[in-house]
Amino acid sequence: MRFLFVHQNFPGQYLHIVSYLTKRQHDVAFLSEPNTNFMANVRKISYVSPRASDVRIHEHAREFEVAVRRAEAAANAARQIKALGFQPDIIIGHHGWGELLNLQDVFPGVPILGYFEFFYSLVGQDVHFDPEFPLDQKRLPMVRSKNAVNLLALNMTETFGQTPTSWQLSTYPAWAHPRIHLLPEGVDLATCSPAAPRASRRLTLPDGFRIEPRHKLVTYMARNLEPYRGFHIMLRALPALLAARPDLHVTIVGDDKPGYGALPEDGSTWKETFLKEMEGKFDRERVHFLGQVPYETHIALLRRSDAHVYFTYPFVASWSLREAMAIGCAIIGSDTQPVREFITHEETGLLAPFLEPGRLADSILRLIEEPKLAQKLRVGARAYAEAHLDREAYLDAYATLIETLTGQSLAPEREPESRPAKRRLKT
Repeated sequence: MRFLFVHQNFPGQYLHIVSYLTKRQHDVAFLSEPNTNFMANVRKISYVSPRASDVRIHEHAREFEVAVRRAEAAANAARQIKALGFQPDIIIGHHGWGELLNLQDVFPGVPILGYFEFFYSLVGQDVHFDPEFPLDQKRLPMVRSKNAVNLLALNMTETFGQTPTSWQLSTYPAWAHPRIHLLPEGVDLATCSPAAPRASRRLTLPDGFRIEPRHKLVTYMARNLEPYRGFHIMLRALPALLAARPDLHVTIVGDDKPGYGALPEDGSTWKETFLKEMEGKFDRERVHFLGQVPYETHIALLRRSDAHVYFTYPFVASWSLREAMAIGCAIIGSDTQPVREFITHEETGLLAPFLEPGRLADSILRLIEEPKLAQKLRVGARAYAEAHLDREAYLDAYATLIETLTGQSLAPEREPESRPAKRRLKT
């Protein structure tokens, strides 16, 4: 079969399904904005990155304007590969960036499987969740406008959707649910596996500090250190936590960059803001800010962790939660909808109220001081991952969905003895 994948940052979340397909001798082309990433046996076609318009655009329409320009650029690139003879059997991509919107005009009748990640709302989700950071009433229309691409995508012909969690599906209007397939994403259970029983509990951190067997280690990870992922709650839990356990160290992994929410009004970063608030309130020598770390370090930290914290607003759950469960971490998660889909209290982890730092500190201390409970939760988390987060099962389900939408089999075909040379696509 011939596949056209589309994502502005190749390969995006499609790395594993693309590898799955190319190993089975399927023909894969990938439309993306230019970058240096490479995958064997994948033809990457770059389209020109959209530029902001010279015309003054209303601030609530800026994201949509960029999405429309990206859709135009992607369609122009698609016309070029069509002229070279490439006709996909299916198009797969992320609806959030706008790239898929015009491809139905280029390849009419070709099924499009689009990733529906999140449908924004003013009620019951991330907006207004944290009373400490109320949204200016003047910005409410901007939230509604963020669904423009979502709504256009749901109105496209020959379009089908996928989303990874029941929570994310629930954010979409009920009338859209029949169009969106629930396709839970998985992790590599071999790579994300628990530490060996006799593994050393010594670990040298990227900052040079050495965690010894006598130390208790609490881990916290986020792509960016921001309120959406409970960074402020984590920092405010530290004074009580560190005072109760002189043997305890904390590692905090994450970039000090803009993330999902707004930046502080004074132009600083959230890390700077909250460290200033907490200045002098906890022992900085025992809190290790590591920035972003290599994946191997990420795994090593989770394997050594005595208690792992994962907090989030009612928003999209991070990959790190899935990986922590597969590794068998003793997890304290926020008692919010996306986390409750993975964590059952006292079975696969502990749940703590998002807005209460004291309850978070108590939950961490409980895991450290009740080793039998911690071990029970480790076993439960790994068992959940094996039952629900196996990447191989995810890829097989993905393949079944593709076969259903195209009416074709993904079974690898025998390579013919002689095959005409393919026309080279411009990249």
